[in-house]
Amino acid sequence: MLTKFFPFIGWFKDYGFNRFRIDAISGLTVALVLIPQSMAYAQLAGLPAYYGLYASFLPPMIASLFGSSRQLATGPVAVVSLMTSASLEPLATAGTEGYIAYAILLALMVGVFQFSLGVLKLGLVVNFLSHPVVNGFTNAAAIIIASSQLSKMFGVYVDKASHHYETIIHVCKAAVHYTHWPTLFMGALAFAIMYGLKRASPRIPNVLVAVVVTTLISWAVGFQHNTVVDISAIESQKVRSLIREFNTAVAGMKPLAQKRSEMSEALDKAMAAHDTISVLDAEHDTSVIGIKIERLKYETHVYREQIRDLLFEGVKDQGGSQRFYLQNEVSPGIRSDGRTWRIKVGNKPLKENKLLMMGGGAVVGEIPSGLPSFSVPNINLKIILQLLPFAAIISLLGFMEAIAIAKAMAAKTGQRLDPNQELIGQGLANILGSLSRSYPTSGSFSRSAVNLQAGAVSGLSSVITSLMVVTVLLFFTPLLYHLPQSVLAAVIMIAVIGLVNAAGFIHAWRAQWYDGAISIISFICTLAFAPHLEKGIEIGVALSLLVFLYKSMRPTVASLSRHEDETLRDAVIFGLKECQHIAVVRFDGPLFFANASFLEDQITERMLKMENLKHIVIVFNGINDMDASGEEALSLVIDRCRSAGVDVSLSGVNESVMAVFKRTHLLERVGRDHIYPTMDKAICSVHGHAHTGGEEKTCPLTTVCQLY
Repeated sequence: MLTKFFPFIGWFKDYGFNRFRIDAISGLTVALVLIPQSMAYAQLAGLPAYYGLYASFLPPMIASLFGSSRQLATGPVAVVSLMTSASLEPLATAGTEGYIAYAILLALMVGVFQFSLGVLKLGLVVNFLSHPVVNGFTNAAAIIIASSQLSKMFGVYVDKASHHYETIIHVCKAAVHYTHWPTLFMGALAFAIMYGLKRASPRIPNVLVAVVVTTLISWAVGFQHNTVVDISAIESQKVRSLIREFNTAVAGMKPLAQKRSEMSEALDKAMAAHDTISVLDAEHDTSVIGIKIERLKYETHVYREQIRDLLFEGVKDQGGSQRFYLQNEVSPGIRSDGRTWRIKVGNKPLKENKLLMMGGGAVVGEIPSGLPSFSVPNINLKIILQLLPFAAIISLLGFMEAIAIAKAMAAKTGQRLDPNQELIGQGLANILGSLSRSYPTSGSFSRSAVNLQAGAVSGLSSVITSLMVVTVLLFFTPLLYHLPQSVLAAVIMIAVIGLVNAAGFIHAWRAQWYDGAISIISFICTLAFAPHLEKGIEIGVALSLLVFLYKSMRPTVASLSRHEDETLRDAVIFGLKECQHIAVVRFDGPLFFANASFLEDQITERMLKMENLKHIVIVFNGINDMDASGEEALSLVIDRCRSAGVDVSLSGVNESVMAVFKRTHLLERVGRDHIYPTMDKAICSVHGHAHTGGEEKTCPLTTVCQLY
């Protein structure tokens, strides 16, 4: 009973120092990969980089303690990070306090959803996400994730458009005009180091090496070169006016947002009071305010893009203070500092007395030292209802990724895997992680592979990984200050290369053409609707269910005849001659309300086509279930056939269907002497009577009776 509730107790059976040493080395190795990866994935989720470390603190430990896999490495992963960003962007601006609070709340919701499925032993619900849908989504997500990092690789800044492909077009246009070459060099160097070491020596932690090398270079050359100046240091009246217009537009949104919030509350009160006039007034005022806000947002976007496009040259005056001129406007004879400067502009008004000028590349910057504060996420019912569909999708996607990895490792280690226990472990990891300011996490393929290769024998390796993250948070965060953002982008890009699986489309198509089509459609829709990634999954799931329903409504109904290998096979597929007097019909699927009429149609069609038909043998081997509609349809078929002078017999009726026959008294209507255990016995019993007075010279079913 103890191991049922506390699976980690089973780790210590026959556990010794040697095993602990292996787990310690494995945990340390995974931590060396996890720390830089988690920071990169946090930024992919729209959070500050250090939130990746928070998500790597408790979740790996809790998931290993309460899960069933001993090698699964839990923490931030690419697809879940991307889904987190996609689900939160409509609610708040990335990186803001509200956005962070929603991300933590989302982790709690994902955890509760997964934990509930595990406790109720409903892990099978994940089967609603079919393999073709997941394959299409994962391939599209890999492309979206990789392309989303291009702006950091090029060192350019653009506003996100309504569609991801539009954002990428804007990034490419911006890159043509003002790529920051040192930033691109850092990203390319990190990429080359990781790729080269992965090919040359897979055991070396390539991510860690790339991070250490580029961080040292960044520190040594002063990669980040920012300065704070007054607006008077900008030697362009046009630029100063542009900054002030931007500030006016941004400042104008705050009172409108406050007013819209008040009108929303008034609307709720009017609706509760059933005051129709007040409801209409509130809706009108809310719409007007919404239009004004959208207009200001557009103006802000235009001003921000114009400011970002401005490139300056820095010049020191005689007093030693720095002045900034637009490129190509520096007077002849004046010597600049050789750097290209830009104004750092975001979603907040620019402080005219403290303008941040960027003359270098972007780095991670200051990371708060110490462990995150423990607190319960702010519960907001309205936000929970908005996030609920996303939480369900993230829960299922995250679990699918985790269980697929765990199964692959269990096949190699011979370990017994319990999917429901794994759901409990992943659920608790997200629930308790949310208390330490974590965003949603899942099992990582790359880090689990590292854990397995390092020889981990128990989940204690993940506990040691968490302790290493704690050590970094407590003592080593200053060392990460100079880590270039483009290096984190390279870490993400090389990590998602493994998610691209073009062979998956071909495999699905070969299995069934419609599976391949669903996979391709899911892929295209996910790309087209990005950043609204849930739409691609929803379309894929809907198509899968439609195919399932169609196949259930129109199962295969085969006319059987004797094949040269002495078996009964589909006469149409194999081009076999059929008996003129006996129709052997096999119905492949449960007989229920959705396809009951289809059986009637198929039997009627055969009666019309076969003029000399005297007996129909319905093969029940493929019918494993029957409901009231199916029973009623079968009863009508039997009555109609016998009224037309065609007898009906059944073969291979299983126990559950026979129980329906007995409860509904259909058994008496069919006749006990018309039910046979096998097809061969049924054919042999009816063959002679069906051919009495017939003119068929050679019957393909004659050999059945001879062999029998």
